[in-house]
Amino acid sequence: MRWQITKGRVIDPANDFDAVTDLFVADGRILARGRRPDGFEAEQIIDASGQIVIPGLVDLSARLREPGHEYKGTIATETRAAAAGGITTLCIPPDTDPVIDTPGVADLIARRATATGYARVKTLGALTRGLGGKQLAEMALLRDQGQCVGVSNACAPISSTRVMRRAMEYAASCRMTVFLHAEDPSLSAGGCVNEGVISNRLGLPGIPEAAETVAVARDLMLIEQTGVRAHFCHLSANHSVQMIARAIHDGLPVSMSVSAHQLHLTEMDIGFYDSQCHVLPPLRTQRDRDGLRASLASGTISAICSDHQPHNDDAKLAPFPETEPGISGLETLLALTLRLVDEEVLSLNAALARLTCEPAAILGLTDCGNLGEGGRADICIYDPDQPWRVDPTKFLSTGKNTPFSGWELKGKVTHTLLAGQQVYCADDN
Repeated sequence: MRWQITKGRVIDPANDFDAVTDLFVADGRILARGRRPDGFEAEQIIDASGQIVIPGLVDLSARLREPGHEYKGTIATETRAAAAGGITTLCIPPDTDPVIDTPGVADLIARRATATGYARVKTLGALTRGLGGKQLAEMALLRDQGQCVGVSNACAPISSTRVMRRAMEYAASCRMTVFLHAEDPSLSAGGCVNEGVISNRLGLPGIPEAAETVAVARDLMLIEQTGVRAHFCHLSANHSVQMIARAIHDGLPVSMSVSAHQLHLTEMDIGFYDSQCHVLPPLRTQRDRDGLRASLASGTISAICSDHQPHNDDAKLAPFPETEPGISGLETLLALTLRLVDEEVLSLNAALARLTCEPAAILGLTDCGNLGEGGRADICIYDPDQPWRVDPTKFLSTGKNTPFSGWELKGKVTHTLLAGQQVYCADDN
């Protein structure tokens, strides 16, 4: 399919390109920007006047629920929702059922994602077998046969520092990035909200900031010793971010990302036991939120992810501590990031970089996150001025669980192309 995207403002943060121009696509690749190639005849033309054309978004953390929990979502439903949010590449943690600790499970997910055709799905392999935290997984096989882009123990903490050290040494020998969820289970056990004034007022068991910072400190020491490349996922505490920022300054091969909801919500949003705000790590103080925003602006936090966790309705209807944590975030990721631009936290180009080229670099992917000539035509087109109200009943995701219901946001995705094939058009939905 040959496409001509006309009169749009093309922004490619990876190549420092920002201009109103035309984009020409053929055979799944970006043929040219600006001048029409000789002999090019478009089969489809998209008039992008007044709209912004960017690389397809790259989401570092999204759970699709398949295999194992298809009643919450499937690869087909969730990648379709991703396309509606302008996301063309998703990275999923290994906590599926069965766990991604063998190449067969990773291959199954890749084949099903290819069959549905809405988005590209990359997998993280398990650090330990069954995420049990005791025996190391076969990381070399997961890399070579399962095509995993990194390894992680998801949200299952590895209590043994000895096991974590061996896991990092093995990952370093395989040249694989370790994706870390920083949590000390002995400090967080049984908690569901940030430990502090709000947890005391509501009578809910708290998770102290130290549950994250202690784990970050341990992991940084092991990273320094083993030399492994590591990425800290969905951080919540400003103190954690400052520790990692210092490690980056000192030359450690580490990076970090934050979930979009942590940049807009605090523990105050829990109100009177709003289970839609039950997330892990928990929403923390306004000081923490402001610290995350400042680190994002400075570039020490290099990516924003959705941390998408779709749930069935019943999962959020129990008393707060008994509800399941997580937010359905694919379809609000772009708009929530653009809200940071309106609030003057980030420039537009910096905000888009945190969603495209920078997460692609963390995953070691060179074929997405940019609009360079000759590159893969993963493209998102959105209207920056179109306001819309978050209505979870209209989500394409099976999960309708979001604390942003009723929020007025700007920036509506109108088209998404995956390798030159249109996978979403707002006019058709």
